[in-house]
Amino acid sequence: MSKPGRRPGNPCFGSGPTAKRPGWSVGALGQALVGRSHRASDAKGRIVEVLARSRRLLGLPEDYRIGLVPGSDTGAFEMAMWNLLGAKGVDVMAFESFGHGWQNDVATQLKIEDRRLLQADYGELPPLEHDPARDLVFTWNGTTSGVRVPDGAWIAAGRAGLTLCDATSAAFAMALPWDKLDVTTYSWQKVLGGEAQHGMLILSPRAVERLEGYRPPWPLPKLLRLTAKGRLIEGIFRGETINTPSMLAVEDALDGLAWAERIGGLDALIARSAANLEVIEAWALRTPWVAFLANRRAIRSSTSICLEIVDPAVAGLAPERQTAFIKGLTARLAEEGVAYDIAGHRDAPPGLRLWGGATVEAADLAALLPWLEWAFAEQRRAEGL
Repeated sequence: MSKPGRRPGNPCFGSGPTAKRPGWSVGALGQALVGRSHRASDAKGRIVEVLARSRRLLGLPEDYRIGLVPGSDTGAFEMAMWNLLGAKGVDVMAFESFGHGWQNDVATQLKIEDRRLLQADYGELPPLEHDPARDLVFTWNGTTSGVRVPDGAWIAAGRAGLTLCDATSAAFAMALPWDKLDVTTYSWQKVLGGEAQHGMLILSPRAVERLEGYRPPWPLPKLLRLTAKGRLIEGIFRGETINTPSMLAVEDALDGLAWAERIGGLDALIARSAANLEVIEAWALRTPWVAFLANRRAIRSSTSICLEIVDPAVAGLAPERQTAFIKGLTARLAEEGVAYDIAGHRDAPPGLRLWGGATVEAADLAALLPWLEWAFAEQRRAEGL
Protein backbone atom coordinates (compact mmCIF):
# COMPACT_ATOMS: atom_id res chain seq x y z
CA MET A 1 0.00 0.00 0.00
CA SER A 2 1.46 3.37 -0.99
CA LYS A 3 1.73 6.28 1.41
CA PRO A 4 -1.20 8.70 1.37
CA GLY A 5 -0.54 12.07 -0.16
CA ARG A 6 -2.44 14.29 2.25
CA ARG A 7 -1.17 14.94 5.77
CA PRO A 8 -2.96 16.30 8.84
CA GLY A 9 -2.33 19.99 9.39
CA ASN A 10 -1.62 19.23 13.06
CA PRO A 11 -0.27 15.76 13.96
CA CYS A 12 -0.93 16.16 17.71
CA PHE A 13 -3.60 13.59 18.51
CA GLY A 14 -2.35 12.62 21.98
CA SER A 15 -4.68 12.67 24.97
CA GLY A 16 -2.77 15.03 27.21
CA PRO A 17 -1.28 17.45 26.83
CA THR A 18 -3.51 17.82 23.81
CA ALA A 19 -3.35 19.84 20.61
CA LYS A 20 -3.32 23.62 20.96
CA ARG A 21 -6.29 25.52 19.55
CA PRO A 22 -6.28 26.08 15.77
CA GLY A 23 -4.01 28.96 14.82
CA TRP A 24 -2.12 28.98 18.11
CA SER A 25 1.47 30.23 18.24
CA VAL A 26 3.85 31.23 21.01
CA GLY A 27 2.98 34.81 20.15
CA ALA A 28 -0.34 34.25 21.92
CA LEU A 29 1.61 34.44 25.18
CA GLY A 30 3.15 37.82 24.45
CA GLN A 31 1.21 39.55 27.25
CA ALA A 32 2.14 36.99 29.91
CA LEU A 33 3.30 38.62 33.14
CA VAL A 34 6.53 36.64 33.36
CA GLY A 35 8.95 37.62 36.08
CA ARG A 36 6.08 39.05 38.15
CA SER A 37 4.70 37.92 41.46
CA HIS A 38 1.44 36.03 41.12
CA ARG A 39 0.30 38.07 44.12
CA ALA A 40 0.70 41.39 42.30
CA SER A 41 -2.67 42.97 41.56
CA ASP A 42 -2.44 42.69 37.78
CA ALA A 43 -1.09 39.11 37.88
CA LYS A 44 -3.79 38.10 40.37
CA GLY A 45 -6.25 39.81 38.03
CA ARG A 46 -5.23 37.42 35.26
CA ILE A 47 -5.93 34.43 37.52
CA VAL A 48 -9.28 35.90 38.54
CA GLU A 49 -10.08 36.33 34.85
CA VAL A 50 -9.38 32.64 34.22
CA LEU A 51 -11.81 31.75 36.99
CA ALA A 52 -14.50 34.15 35.76
CA ARG A 53 -14.29 33.15 32.11
CA SER A 54 -14.23 29.45 33.01
CA ARG A 55 -17.32 29.96 35.16
CA ARG A 56 -19.20 31.66 32.33
CA LEU A 57 -18.14 29.18 29.68
CA LEU A 58 -19.08 26.15 31.80
CA GLY A 59 -22.35 27.72 32.92
CA LEU A 60 -21.68 27.24 36.63
CA PRO A 61 -24.42 28.18 39.10
CA GLU A 62 -23.71 31.46 40.87
CA ASP A 63 -23.31 29.80 44.27
CA TYR A 64 -20.68 27.31 43.06
CA ARG A 65 -17.05 28.15 43.74
CA ILE A 66 -14.21 27.63 41.26
CA GLY A 67 -10.53 27.80 42.09
CA LEU A 68 -7.05 27.18 40.70
CA VAL A 69 -5.09 24.54 42.64
CA PRO A 70 -1.75 22.76 42.19
CA GLY A 71 -1.02 19.36 40.70
CA SER A 72 -3.25 19.25 37.62
CA ASP A 73 -6.48 17.23 37.81
CA THR A 74 -4.79 14.68 40.06
CA GLY A 75 -3.92 17.33 42.62
CA ALA A 76 -7.42 18.81 42.51
CA PHE A 77 -9.10 15.43 42.97
CA GLU A 78 -6.74 14.31 45.73
CA MET A 79 -7.46 17.62 47.49
CA ALA A 80 -11.18 16.92 47.33
CA MET A 81 -10.90 13.34 48.57
CA TRP A 82 -8.57 14.09 51.45
CA ASN A 83 -10.73 16.97 52.69
CA LEU A 84 -14.21 15.55 52.18
CA LEU A 85 -14.25 11.77 52.42
CA GLY A 86 -14.68 9.73 55.58
CA ALA A 87 -17.83 11.38 56.90
CA LYS A 88 -20.00 8.73 55.18
CA GLY A 89 -19.62 5.44 53.41
CA VAL A 90 -18.02 5.76 49.98
CA ASP A 91 -18.86 4.17 46.63
CA VAL A 92 -16.04 4.32 44.09
CA MET A 93 -16.88 3.75 40.45
CA ALA A 94 -13.97 2.32 38.45
CA PHE A 95 -14.08 1.48 34.76
CA GLU A 96 -10.60 2.63 33.76
CA SER A 97 -7.22 3.30 35.37
CA PHE A 98 -7.96 6.62 37.06
CA GLY A 99 -11.07 5.30 38.79
CA HIS A 100 -9.02 2.37 40.05
CA GLY A 101 -6.42 4.88 41.23
CA TRP A 102 -9.02 6.75 43.29
CA GLN A 103 -10.26 3.45 44.68
CA ASN A 104 -6.72 2.57 45.74
CA ASP A 105 -6.36 5.91 47.53
CA VAL A 106 -9.65 5.41 49.37
CA ALA A 107 -8.61 1.92 50.45
CA THR A 108 -4.88 2.18 51.12
CA GLN A 109 -4.21 5.85 51.87
CA LEU A 110 -7.39 7.13 53.52
CA LYS A 111 -8.21 3.60 54.77
CA ILE A 112 -11.95 4.20 54.75
CA GLU A 113 -13.48 0.94 55.95
CA ASP A 114 -17.03 1.57 54.75
CA ARG A 115 -16.27 1.51 51.03
CA ARG A 116 -17.67 -0.27 47.99
CA LEU A 117 -16.07 -0.70 44.57
CA LEU A 118 -18.39 -0.46 41.57
CA GLN A 119 -16.32 -1.67 38.66
CA ALA A 120 -16.51 -2.75 35.04
CA ASP A 121 -14.07 -3.98 32.43
CA TYR A 122 -12.55 -1.59 29.91
CA GLY A 123 -15.16 -0.65 27.32
CA GLU A 124 -18.10 -0.89 29.72
CA LEU A 125 -19.71 0.90 32.66
CA PRO A 126 -20.78 -0.61 35.97
CA PRO A 127 -24.53 -0.42 36.69
CA LEU A 128 -25.41 3.22 37.29
CA GLU A 129 -26.97 2.57 40.67
CA HIS A 130 -25.91 4.95 43.42
CA ASP A 131 -27.01 4.87 47.06
CA PRO A 132 -27.91 8.52 47.77
CA ALA A 133 -26.97 8.08 51.45
CA ARG A 134 -23.32 7.48 50.52
CA ASP A 135 -20.59 9.58 48.93
CA LEU A 136 -19.75 8.75 45.33
CA VAL A 137 -16.36 9.01 43.62
CA PHE A 138 -16.36 8.63 39.84
CA THR A 139 -14.90 9.76 36.55
CA TRP A 140 -17.32 11.27 34.04
CA ASN A 141 -15.20 10.30 31.07
CA GLY A 142 -12.65 7.49 31.15
CA THR A 143 -9.58 8.98 29.48
CA THR A 144 -7.93 5.57 29.28
CA SER A 145 -11.00 3.55 28.26
CA GLY A 146 -12.97 5.78 25.90
CA VAL A 147 -16.10 5.29 28.00
CA ARG A 148 -18.25 8.02 29.56
CA VAL A 149 -21.35 8.12 31.70
CA PRO A 150 -24.23 9.14 29.41
CA ASP A 151 -25.88 11.64 31.76
CA GLY A 152 -26.54 12.44 35.40
CA ALA A 153 -30.11 11.13 35.61
CA TRP A 154 -28.96 8.22 37.79
CA ILE A 155 -27.69 10.55 40.54
CA ALA A 156 -30.36 11.42 43.12
CA ALA A 157 -31.29 15.09 43.39
CA GLY A 158 -32.11 14.74 47.09
CA ARG A 159 -28.97 12.81 48.00
CA ALA A 160 -27.41 12.99 51.46
CA GLY A 161 -23.96 12.02 50.22
CA LEU A 162 -21.64 14.08 48.04
CA THR A 163 -20.68 13.33 44.44
CA LEU A 164 -17.00 13.80 43.59
CA CYS A 165 -16.51 13.84 39.81
CA ASP A 166 -13.20 13.66 37.98
CA ALA A 167 -14.20 15.45 34.77
CA THR A 168 -10.79 16.22 33.34
CA SER A 169 -11.46 14.89 29.82
CA ALA A 170 -15.15 15.82 29.88
CA ALA A 171 -15.17 19.49 30.95
CA PHE A 172 -15.81 21.76 27.93
CA ALA A 173 -16.65 18.77 25.70
CA MET A 174 -19.68 17.21 27.37
CA ALA A 175 -22.77 18.61 29.07
CA LEU A 176 -22.28 18.34 32.83
CA PRO A 177 -25.36 18.54 35.12
CA TRP A 178 -24.09 20.84 37.83
CA ASP A 179 -27.01 20.16 40.16
CA LYS A 180 -25.83 16.52 40.35
CA LEU A 181 -22.14 17.32 40.95
CA ASP A 182 -20.86 18.52 44.32
CA VAL A 183 -17.14 18.43 43.50
CA THR A 184 -15.79 18.61 39.96
CA THR A 185 -12.17 18.71 38.86
CA TYR A 186 -10.34 19.10 35.57
CA SER A 187 -7.02 20.28 34.16
CA TRP A 188 -6.08 22.81 31.52
CA GLN A 189 -4.24 20.39 29.26
CA LYS A 190 -7.32 18.58 27.96
CA VAL A 191 -10.23 20.03 25.97
CA LEU A 192 -8.91 23.59 25.65
CA GLY A 193 -5.34 22.48 24.96
CA GLY A 194 -3.75 24.33 27.87
CA GLU A 195 -0.46 23.70 29.61
CA ALA A 196 0.12 21.12 32.33
CA GLN A 197 0.44 21.19 36.13
CA HIS A 198 -2.58 23.35 36.98
CA GLY A 199 -5.82 21.92 38.34
CA MET A 200 -9.31 23.37 38.64
CA LEU A 201 -11.59 22.65 41.58
CA ILE A 202 -15.35 23.36 41.55
CA LEU A 203 -17.39 23.11 44.76
CA SER A 204 -21.15 23.15 45.30
CA PRO A 205 -22.65 24.75 48.43
CA ARG A 206 -23.19 21.22 49.79
CA ALA A 207 -19.47 20.50 49.44
CA VAL A 208 -18.62 23.74 51.27
CA GLU A 209 -21.02 22.80 54.05
CA ARG A 210 -19.25 19.45 54.45
CA LEU A 211 -15.84 21.16 54.48
CA GLU A 212 -16.85 23.51 57.25
CA GLY A 213 -18.69 20.92 59.33
CA TYR A 214 -16.35 17.94 59.09
CA ARG A 215 -12.73 17.43 60.08
CA PRO A 216 -11.08 14.34 58.55
CA PRO A 217 -9.15 12.08 60.94
CA TRP A 218 -5.93 12.16 58.92
CA PRO A 219 -3.34 14.96 58.70
CA LEU A 220 -3.55 17.26 55.70
CA PRO A 221 -0.42 18.67 54.03
CA LYS A 222 -0.50 22.43 53.47
CA LEU A 223 -0.76 21.86 49.72
CA LEU A 224 -4.11 20.09 50.17
CA ARG A 225 -5.80 22.23 52.81
CA LEU A 226 -9.09 23.88 51.91
CA THR A 227 -10.06 25.14 55.36
CA ALA A 228 -8.51 27.14 58.18
CA LYS A 229 -10.01 27.27 61.67
CA GLY A 230 -13.04 25.39 60.41
CA ARG A 231 -13.83 27.82 57.60
CA LEU A 232 -13.35 27.54 53.85
CA ILE A 233 -10.23 29.34 52.61
CA GLU A 234 -12.17 31.67 50.32
CA GLY A 235 -9.01 33.18 48.85
CA ILE A 236 -8.44 30.02 46.79
CA PHE A 237 -11.60 30.90 44.87
CA ARG A 238 -10.63 34.55 44.49
CA GLY A 239 -7.33 34.06 42.70
CA GLU A 240 -5.11 33.58 45.77
CA THR A 241 -3.38 30.33 44.88
CA ILE A 242 -1.88 27.90 47.40
CA ASN A 243 1.42 27.77 45.53
CA THR A 244 3.01 29.69 42.66
CA PRO A 245 1.33 29.18 39.28
CA SER A 246 3.05 29.75 35.94
CA MET A 247 1.94 33.08 34.51
CA LEU A 248 2.83 31.71 31.06
CA ALA A 249 0.37 28.87 31.63
CA VAL A 250 -2.23 31.32 32.98
CA GLU A 251 -1.90 33.45 29.83
CA ASP A 252 -2.23 30.34 27.69
CA ALA A 253 -5.38 29.31 29.57
CA LEU A 254 -6.85 32.75 28.89
CA ASP A 255 -6.01 32.36 25.20
CA GLY A 256 -7.86 29.03 25.07
CA LEU A 257 -10.88 30.46 26.85
CA ALA A 258 -10.98 33.47 24.52
CA TRP A 259 -10.85 31.16 21.50
CA ALA A 260 -13.72 29.11 22.90
CA GLU A 261 -15.78 32.25 23.34
CA ARG A 262 -15.03 33.40 19.79
CA ILE A 263 -16.22 30.18 18.18
CA GLY A 264 -19.52 30.09 20.06
CA GLY A 265 -18.88 28.95 23.62
CA LEU A 266 -19.70 25.63 25.23
CA ASP A 267 -22.20 24.50 22.58
CA ALA A 268 -19.59 24.99 19.86
CA LEU A 269 -16.94 23.10 21.83
CA ILE A 270 -19.29 20.16 22.40
CA ALA A 271 -20.28 20.16 18.71
CA ARG A 272 -16.64 20.14 17.54
CA SER A 273 -15.84 17.16 19.74
CA ALA A 274 -18.97 15.31 18.61
CA ALA A 275 -18.02 15.93 14.97
CA ASN A 276 -14.59 14.42 15.60
CA LEU A 277 -16.15 11.27 16.99
CA GLU A 278 -18.44 11.03 13.97
CA VAL A 279 -15.40 11.05 11.65
CA ILE A 280 -13.90 8.07 13.46
CA GLU A 281 -17.22 6.24 13.72
CA ALA A 282 -17.82 6.47 9.98
CA TRP A 283 -14.33 5.15 9.28
CA ALA A 284 -14.60 2.32 11.82
CA LEU A 285 -17.83 1.12 10.18
CA ARG A 286 -16.06 0.55 6.88
CA THR A 287 -12.73 -0.67 8.30
CA PRO A 288 -12.81 -4.37 9.23
CA TRP A 289 -9.61 -4.47 11.28
CA VAL A 290 -10.62 -1.89 13.88
CA ALA A 291 -13.45 -1.49 16.44
CA PHE A 292 -14.31 0.80 19.33
CA LEU A 293 -13.29 -0.39 22.77
CA ALA A 294 -16.69 0.98 23.88
CA ASN A 295 -19.17 -1.04 21.81
CA ARG A 296 -22.22 0.91 22.99
CA ARG A 297 -22.50 4.29 21.33
CA ALA A 298 -24.42 5.81 24.27
CA ILE A 299 -21.36 5.48 26.50
CA ARG A 300 -18.70 6.22 23.88
CA SER A 301 -16.35 9.11 24.56
CA SER A 302 -15.97 11.92 22.02
CA THR A 303 -12.65 13.05 23.49
CA SER A 304 -10.58 9.98 24.37
CA ILE A 305 -11.52 7.82 21.38
CA CYS A 306 -10.20 4.33 22.11
CA LEU A 307 -9.94 1.66 19.42
CA GLU A 308 -8.86 -1.95 19.42
CA ILE A 309 -7.48 -3.99 16.54
CA VAL A 310 -9.84 -6.86 15.80
CA ASP A 311 -8.03 -8.26 12.77
CA PRO A 312 -7.80 -11.98 13.67
CA ALA A 313 -4.09 -12.23 12.95
CA VAL A 314 -3.29 -9.40 15.37
CA ALA A 315 -6.03 -10.01 17.93
CA GLY A 316 -4.85 -13.60 18.23
CA LEU A 317 -1.38 -12.57 19.37
CA ALA A 318 -0.33 -12.67 23.01
CA PRO A 319 -0.93 -9.31 24.76
CA GLU A 320 2.76 -8.41 24.78
CA ARG A 321 3.00 -9.02 21.04
CA GLN A 322 -0.14 -6.96 20.45
CA THR A 323 1.47 -4.14 22.41
CA ALA A 324 4.62 -4.47 20.29
CA PHE A 325 2.49 -4.36 17.13
CA ILE A 326 0.82 -1.13 18.30
CA LYS A 327 4.21 0.33 19.19
CA GLY A 328 5.53 -0.42 15.72
CA LEU A 329 2.42 0.97 14.02
CA THR A 330 2.45 4.22 15.99
CA ALA A 331 6.20 4.62 15.53
CA ARG A 332 5.72 4.58 11.75
CA LEU A 333 3.18 7.39 12.02
CA ALA A 334 5.42 9.43 14.30
CA GLU A 335 8.39 8.99 11.95
CA GLU A 336 6.23 10.31 9.12
CA GLY A 337 5.17 13.27 11.27
CA VAL A 338 1.45 12.55 10.79
CA ALA A 339 0.42 11.40 14.30
CA TYR A 340 2.06 11.59 17.71
CA ASP A 341 1.22 9.83 20.98
CA ILE A 342 -1.75 7.72 19.84
CA ALA A 343 -0.97 4.36 21.45
CA GLY A 344 -3.52 3.28 24.04
CA HIS A 345 -2.80 3.89 27.72
CA ARG A 346 -0.42 1.39 29.30
CA ASP A 347 -3.14 0.11 31.64
CA ALA A 348 -5.72 -0.35 28.87
CA PRO A 349 -6.02 -3.28 26.45
CA PRO A 350 -3.59 -2.89 23.52
CA GLY A 351 -5.00 -0.44 21.00
CA LEU A 352 -5.09 3.11 19.71
CA ARG A 353 -6.30 6.28 21.40
CA LEU A 354 -7.11 9.39 19.37
CA TRP A 355 -7.94 12.66 21.08
CA GLY A 356 -11.15 14.17 19.73
CA GLY A 357 -11.46 17.27 21.90
CA ALA A 358 -12.48 20.64 20.51
CA THR A 359 -8.97 21.81 19.59
CA VAL A 360 -8.64 18.97 17.08
CA GLU A 361 -9.90 19.69 13.57
CA ALA A 362 -12.20 17.06 12.05
CA ALA A 363 -10.37 17.56 8.75
CA ASP A 364 -7.10 16.55 10.41
CA LEU A 365 -8.65 13.36 11.76
CA ALA A 366 -10.03 12.61 8.30
CA ALA A 367 -6.56 13.10 6.83
CA LEU A 368 -5.05 10.77 9.43
CA LEU A 369 -7.27 7.80 8.65
CA PRO A 370 -5.61 6.71 5.38
CA TRP A 371 -2.30 6.90 7.22
CA LEU A 372 -3.64 4.56 9.89
CA GLU A 373 -4.58 2.10 7.15
CA TRP A 374 -1.14 2.43 5.60
CA ALA A 375 0.67 1.94 8.92
CA PHE A 376 -1.48 -1.06 9.80
CA ALA A 377 -0.76 -2.72 6.46
CA GLU A 378 2.97 -1.99 6.74
CA GLN A 379 3.22 -3.28 10.30
CA ARG A 380 1.22 -6.39 9.46
CA ARG A 381 3.56 -7.12 6.57
CA ALA A 382 6.65 -6.47 8.71
CA GLU A 383 5.35 -8.91 11.32
CA GLY A 384 4.63 -11.53 8.70
CA LEU A 385 0.96 -11.68 9.60
